[in-house]
Amino acid sequence: MRAERLVAIALLLQAHRKLTAPELARRLEVSERTIRRDLDALLLSGLPLYSERGRGGGWALLDGPAINLSTLTAQEAQALFVVTGPELLAGLGLEQGVTSAVRKLLAALPATTREQADRTRRAIHIDPTRWGRPAQPAPATLVPLRDAVIAGFQVDLTYAPPGADAAVHRVHPYGLVSKSGIWYLVAGADAGLRTFRVSWATNADATTEPVERPEDFDLIRAWEDVNRRHVPCSSYRVEVVFQVRSEDLGRVHLALSEDTHLRPVDGGPGTARRFTATFTSVHEAACELIYLGAGVQVLEPASVRAELVRIGHRLIEAHAPKWSTTLGAYAVRHDQG
Repeated sequence: MRAERLVAIALLLQAHRKLTAPELARRLEVSERTIRRDLDALLLSGLPLYSERGRGGGWALLDGPAINLSTLTAQEAQALFVVTGPELLAGLGLEQGVTSAVRKLLAALPATTREQADRTRRAIHIDPTRWGRPAQPAPATLVPLRDAVIAGFQVDLTYAPPGADAAVHRVHPYGLVSKSGIWYLVAGADAGLRTFRVSWATNADATTEPVERPEDFDLIRAWEDVNRRHVPCSSYRVEVVFQVRSEDLGRVHLALSEDTHLRPVDGGPGTARRFTATFTSVHEAACELIYLGAGVQVLEPASVRAELVRIGHRLIEAHAPKWSTTLGAYAVRHDQG
């Protein structure tokens, strides 16, 4: 284990030019004291390391030959080719680059390791989408947001969640996260740290203003905080009772995640069945159930039914031809007398 950590330290220093002992300890999840012992061991082994004291200091490698891929073990090579699968980066516009990089990495490996890594690459496929939900095309704003994150420029983001009017936000993009096939932007805004669902952003215009990023910002830690904040307390969950046509039962089980605690209430084969499920909010319940169309009828609570109606009216306003809306309004007035 220690040998792997020593190699990891050398590779991190090669990749980042200079890192402090606390930074190395955090990346490798060990104590700073352990890292300092490892650095001493690397010095004794003859690795050309040096340290700089004071502000901006740290540990670095002297310029020299780079560490080559022949030091990778079979297990390390297999792990590397699993996490470089192009499906994990779908939509970022990097798929061609990933394929090319994997080809070059394979060519650089020793023959035995290369064969094992290639078998691993062909034997494992990671599908980030949920059952019953086909892969969706990448949002048009994903690539410009990727460019802004990497370049470090602020963005004027036009954001329009379902059922809400579009609004423009000046944000400091810190990073992008893919969760269950959905991309999110983690960014700084006037209200503090915020997350934006990329598919709800209709436009992303990069500015020439640099991003102001907190010195200690870490994307993984920030996303973990977001997840913790969004874990709902049971007292705030919304229980929904709905009826499902028999021919749509399979779709319901595939579409709703385990988090909803889907449970049958009554009904039998060949008849409509009733279920209960819980959601984090009225809006989430409506957005999840609307995917199932007319096959599902919400019975309770009234707030979810009202939210479905509100979303439906929004969709009609956005997509129905003007003349049909006018005729509908005329029909309503005519029926009323």
